[in-house]
Amino acid sequence: MNPCFARRCGAWLAGVLLAFASAAAPCSEWQGLKTVTLHGRDGRQVVIGTLRFEPRDDGAVAFSLDIDRSAMQDHFLSMREFKCAEGDTELLCHVPYPYAQPSVVRGGDYRWLEHALLFLYKQPRDFGAKLRNGLYFRLEPAARGLIGTPQAIDLTVIGVPPDDLSLPPYVPALRDEIAEGSRWVTRLTIE
Repeated sequence: MNPCFARRCGAWLAGVLLAFASAAAPCSEWQGLKTVTLHGRDGRQVVIGTLRFEPRDDGAVAFSLDIDRSAMQDHFLSMREFKCAEGDTELLCHVPYPYAQPSVVRGGDYRWLEHALLFLYKQPRDFGAKLRNGLYFRLEPAARGLIGTPQAIDLTVIGVPPDDLSLPPYVPALRDEIAEGSRWVTRLTIE
């Protein structure tokens, strides 16, 4: 083999491996503890908990959500206790995803994290929880961390286990855009 060719090929291969390693390596924003905040249309911000991110060897980043029980009030709705943030005109209640999930972020795929942050909204005067009034926060990278835009979902979809537990059930076809400002919470941030 020509030594010049071997050096060029070796340099090319080293460059490819370095580029792959940097792309697969989690960036620093996906490490440690981050704050989850709801932002209301009234300007109020409610820190509802924290997310801990831990990079894994396979390039994914594991996460665990800890809801701050002191930041949210207990509401007994439809025979079940929910942790809710109280807004100017409605309650926003966290709905834990009820099935096993991998709890990972991989590249730009935030679907399992979005499924960990499901909510329902209700008027304070309404009795019970209306599962059709669900909110899903579609996450996108922001200058600092992630920003979630609310979308409407029907939580009865997860009333029974999905056919394939390895896939997040709320695909885009099951989510609807909502008019800006129509809900008390206009966005969610993870920073």
